[in-house]
Amino acid sequence: MEKRLSIASVGECMIELSSTGPDSWQSAYAGDTSNTLWTMRALLPSDSILDFVTAFGDDGFSRRQQAFFNERGIGTAHSPVIPGLRPGLYATTLDGYERSFDYWRSQSAARQLAVDRNALRQSLSGRDLIYFSGITTAVMPNEHLETLFDELSAARQRGTRIAFDPNYRSRLWSNQKFAMEVIGEALSLSDIVLPTFDDERSLYGDENPIATLDRVSMSGPSEIVVKCGSDPAFYRLDGDGGTSSAQTVHTPVDTTGAGDAFYGGYLANRLLGRTISISLRDAHSVAAISIQSKGALTPHAKLMSPCIPSKSN
Repeated sequence: MEKRLSIASVGECMIELSSTGPDSWQSAYAGDTSNTLWTMRALLPSDSILDFVTAFGDDGFSRRQQAFFNERGIGTAHSPVIPGLRPGLYATTLDGYERSFDYWRSQSAARQLAVDRNALRQSLSGRDLIYFSGITTAVMPNEHLETLFDELSAARQRGTRIAFDPNYRSRLWSNQKFAMEVIGEALSLSDIVLPTFDDERSLYGDENPIATLDRVSMSGPSEIVVKCGSDPAFYRLDGDGGTSSAQTVHTPVDTTGAGDAFYGGYLANRLLGRTISISLRDAHSVAAISIQSKGALTPHAKLMSPCIPSKSN
């Protein structure tokens, strides 16, 4: 009997408020690592085990968030419930199809996702892939980072592949030097790294995507994909590299979450054993679909469209 795929995505899922008009808002749930897992849920076989590993509050919003995941085939493993806390909140405002963000996350329960080492270990045990991001690490208290990295390293030693999106957001870090230290440690324990060039240029001063590939390779990851917005993505796998052109979107609607969707499409394809070139081609297709949808979460029906490989392929 073929083994079911098992994936854990670690991080923060927030309440998303998106403007629908003057003083009119609608709510949803979103966050970089949860968005990526959402995309993977649509593209992987239905019997795959996908868990979002975080921490929840004990309020009504947290309970509804947990129900949202469970109703859509995404578990929450052994994520702890922290009394008195609640989900973070952010609001998006569109200017054309580009967006701006405002955040309220100081009381976010997800900051405590590593408070219980045993629970985190159980949540990460037996996975084919664990995915986390620079935002995951940035929102956590410093004293919990060591726990997270210890458990990721232990999972890797047991055979789990670790995928990391540096996703540098300067406002989340106390200073640039500390961000570089934490992200550097995350790179060293990862097998797959998925940086965005604009972020890498902002943090490290990289002159071009090749410089990003060279620098990240020195930390040890064997598989790197550098996303460059609407320009071609650059990749390197076991020392060999190339580029993959993005799809042109003539009628963009909302770029929110497009990069997360791209990475979800890429990782799903790689988990299904597809080559890096095919995986990137289909990741670009997923990103194009995302850009033509409002909000951070692309409807699963659209992600299952004919231009995306079927789950059985």
